[in-house]
Amino acid sequence: MNKFYVTTPIYYPSGKFHIGTAYTTVLADSMKRLHLLKGEDAYMLTGTDEHGQKIEEKAKEQGKTPQEYVDGMAAYAKDLWAKMKIDYDDFIRTTDERHVKVVQKIFDRFMEQGDIYKGEYEGWYCVPCESYFTETQLVDGKCPDCGREVKLMKEEAYFFNMKKYADRLLKYYEEHPDFIKPEFRKNEMINNFIKPGLEDLCVTRTTFDWGIKVLKDPKHVIYVWVDALTNYLTALGYGSDDDSLFKKYWPADLQIVGKDIARFHLIYWPIFLMALDLPLPKTILVHNWVTMKDGKMSKSKGNVIYPDDLVEKYGLDSVRYFLLREMPVTQDAIFSPESFVERYNFDLCNDLSNLLNRTVSMVNKYFEGNVPSYNGTPNDVDKELEEFCVQQIDAFEKKMENYEIANALQEIWTLISRTNKYIDETMPWSLAKEDNKEKLESVMYHLIENLRKIAILIKPFMNDTADNILRQIGIKDKELKTGDSLKQYDGLKDIKVIEKGEPIFMRLNPEEEVEYIKNLMKK
Repeated sequence: MNKFYVTTPIYYPSGKFHIGTAYTTVLADSMKRLHLLKGEDAYMLTGTDEHGQKIEEKAKEQGKTPQEYVDGMAAYAKDLWAKMKIDYDDFIRTTDERHVKVVQKIFDRFMEQGDIYKGEYEGWYCVPCESYFTETQLVDGKCPDCGREVKLMKEEAYFFNMKKYADRLLKYYEEHPDFIKPEFRKNEMINNFIKPGLEDLCVTRTTFDWGIKVLKDPKHVIYVWVDALTNYLTALGYGSDDDSLFKKYWPADLQIVGKDIARFHLIYWPIFLMALDLPLPKTILVHNWVTMKDGKMSKSKGNVIYPDDLVEKYGLDSVRYFLLREMPVTQDAIFSPESFVERYNFDLCNDLSNLLNRTVSMVNKYFEGNVPSYNGTPNDVDKELEEFCVQQIDAFEKKMENYEIANALQEIWTLISRTNKYIDETMPWSLAKEDNKEKLESVMYHLIENLRKIAILIKPFMNDTADNILRQIGIKDKELKTGDSLKQYDGLKDIKVIEKGEPIFMRLNPEEEVEYIKNLMKK
C-alpha cells in the first residue's frame, strides 16, 4: 500500500488563529483525505511551537508561567481543529518530553561533527518572527517579513556552519525539480539568500530562558527554529526507542508552509537533514497569504476574521471551500465579506445545491424515486456528457498532482456547471410530456451518476457535504464511494433517492450577511 505523510508547520501560539492559519491546516487535511480516498495509508502531523522569547514575554504579560500559557494555547488549537474536523494523526508540542530529548541529541550531534561552533552574535533580531537579519536584509530598518521594529542584539552564541552545505543544497535544488513548489520560490532562495553568500545561522540564545537547553552548555537555549523544524522527525519517533513510524513515513511526501517561513524550510531545514544524513521531503509547498483589501490582517485595523466565527454562522464546508477555492498558491488571496457571500450563493447554492435538488425532485416525480438502470447505448448528448466528465476528472487529478488546489476545484465546478447545462439541453419535463421514457431514463441516470462523481471529487475538501449528497441520491455501496469508481459509468443498480430533497446550502441575503461579517471583523 502506498503511504503519504503530510505536515503543517507547528503553529506559534501567540493568539487566536485567523483564517490564514486555518488555510494551511485545511489544505493539509484535504491532501490527507484525498490520499485516503485513493486507498492509500495517509498520515498527517500538526502541532504547536511553544518555545522562544516571544512566548516568555506573552506569558509574563498575562501573569502566567510560560508552560501555563502554552498549555492553554495548545488546548485552544486542538479545540479549533476539532471544530473544523481536521483529521490529524498526531499533534506535537515542542514542550513534549519526546521532542525535547531528541532535539538535545540532534544538537549534540551537530556539535560533535563540527557543524556548530561557538562565537558571539551581534546583529538585528525580530522578536515576533524569532528571526535574525543582517543590516542589508532589513527593509527601511525593519523586519523584512513582518515590517515591525527589530532589536540590536549582542550575546555569546553557537553558530551552524551553513556555508559548508550551500553548494550541496544548490545541487539538490537542481536535481530535484519537484522539491520546491511553486518553482519561483526556489529562485527567491537562490537569488536572495544563497548566491549573495549564505550566512552561518545563530542557533542558540542566552538572553532568555524559555527553551530547550544545550546539554553541554546549559546557559544556552537552542534557537527556536532548530527546535521547531525537527518536530517533523521527533513526532515520528526519530532518535527514540520506537522509531517504527519514522521508518514507515519518512521522508515526508508533502510539507506545507506559508511564504513567511519559506526561508527556514527551504534552506535551513534541508541543510539540517543533510547534516543528519537523512533524506529530504519530496515536496515543500509554499503558499501565499490570505489578506484583506487594505493589506495584511491586523487587530489594530479591525480587519481580522477568525475561522470559528464563520463556521458557527455558515457551516464548516462553506468555509473550507472558500479558503481552498480563493487561494491560488502563487499569489495572495483577498478575503472580503462580499467575496465570501458571493461564493456561497453562486457556487454552493446556485450551482451545487440547485443541481442536487432538481435531480432528486425529478427522479421522484418521474420514477417514484427509483433511479433507472443504465441502458448501455447513450445517445450523442449523453455520450458527450460522459466524455466531458472523464475529461474533467483527468484535469482535476493533474491539477492536484501539481498542488494547484484552487484550479482543481474549478475543474469540479466546471463539471457541475456542465451537468446543470445538461438538464437545460435535454429538458426532462418535455421528455416526460412526450412519453419518451427511454431518453428520460438515460437523463435521470446520467444526472445521478454525475452527482455521485461530484460528491466523490469534493469529499476531500467538503466531507460532510459529499456524504449528504451521496445519502440523498441513495448511494450506500462503499465501492461506489471510492476514487477508483470515478471513471465507471454503468455501476448504479437498484438505487433509490430520498423522498424529498433537502437543500444542502440555503441562499444568503447578501446585504445582511456582508454587514454581519464586517461586524465580526470589527469585533
